[in-house]
Amino acid sequence: MSGTRASNDRPPSAGGGKRGRLQHEAATSGSRVTVVLGAQWGDEGKGKVVDLLATDADVVSRCQGGNNAGHTVVVDGKEYDFHLLPSGIINPKAVSFIGNGVVVHLPGLFEEAEKNEKKGLKDWEKRLVISDRAHLVFDFHQAVDGLQEVQRQAQEGKKFKNLARQHQSMFPSLEVDVEGQLKRLKGFAERIRPMVRDGVYFMYEALHGPPKKILVEGANAALLDIDFGTYPFVTSSNCTVGGVCTGLGIPPQNIGEVYGVVKAYTTRVGIGAFPTEQINEIGDLLQSRGHEWGVTTGRKRRCGWLDLMILRYAHMVNGFTALALTKLDILDALDEIKVGVAYKLGGKRIPYFPANQEILQKVEVEYETLPGWKADTTGARKWEDLPPQAQSYIRFVENHVGVAVKWVGVGKSRDSMIQLF
Repeated sequence: MSGTRASNDRPPSAGGGKRGRLQHEAATSGSRVTVVLGAQWGDEGKGKVVDLLATDADVVSRCQGGNNAGHTVVVDGKEYDFHLLPSGIINPKAVSFIGNGVVVHLPGLFEEAEKNEKKGLKDWEKRLVISDRAHLVFDFHQAVDGLQEVQRQAQEGKKFKNLARQHQSMFPSLEVDVEGQLKRLKGFAERIRPMVRDGVYFMYEALHGPPKKILVEGANAALLDIDFGTYPFVTSSNCTVGGVCTGLGIPPQNIGEVYGVVKAYTTRVGIGAFPTEQINEIGDLLQSRGHEWGVTTGRKRRCGWLDLMILRYAHMVNGFTALALTKLDILDALDEIKVGVAYKLGGKRIPYFPANQEILQKVEVEYETLPGWKADTTGARKWEDLPPQAQSYIRFVENHVGVAVKWVGVGKSRDSMIQLF
């Protein structure tokens, strides 16, 4: 058009450069959190990876789940069990943060702390921060959860009483000592009050203040995610990377490394489809060598071969930047090792992980067989210490998933995690 200038041809005004700078700063400002997530059905050894990374972290956060999670950490020969407290609470120099996405059972929190105090945990209450937006769960919620499990195979004062009555009307066999629990909760309230802060502002300050190393400890795992897990046998929260944003109140641009933790074989607690499960001597060997009992439930874990369809699916959802492959040493006794590489339905490969449990029950697993190494790997502390066949197993996993393995676990202790890069 002659005589006029189109709006997108206008010369930049004095404020144009400022706007551009602000847009750039908005996109790049702040620290980035490092996230550790389970890539299977839980029990992968996330606590061990978090403990390793927490040694130089400034903040260690939990963003979802509750005391239904179970992480075991071994430090200086002492075994600590964590359910609600972030595993990083062991680090006396780090602040541990329980975000708004976590449900807090106060009796469980203090019982867990006291048990670990006896093992050497000190001054935990001075470095624990709890979001004021986190929800409470009460004893009767846990009782109801137990009743629902059998069927399948909070606040104080009036609100508490109404909530209790509601659950009692739904479950007539549920018994609740309302006055007794209220009295106990009031005592806990005074102890926990100094730890409670505005969680969104706490995380904003941590991200945008002086540079900090911030670690996020995922609970449960990808296949237990309420949206992406093997429904209906899932937990009640988002255990995948999206739960970090909603459970801490942080934007996606502040998420940095996302580490997926995967066991060198597969385990599952409870019922539900498990394509690579081995109900035979292989499953028994993995269960006994791996001491596969739930930290939280005490239930025996079902065991099977590593399933790369699961791992690829978890990577699709989470976008892992690297993997930690744990419990490789459990495979030391095997002559040969099978790995599930694909699913077939009606004789044809399918490129996706089925959401429908009936379909998942019907898939045929396509395996590749790799040679075992028949050697003790528990003393390995660097890549070169691992037998060639064990190295090949790790590279096989990397190549099929398309994600590099950063750590390999060959034992319980902190120094048994071999870092590859």
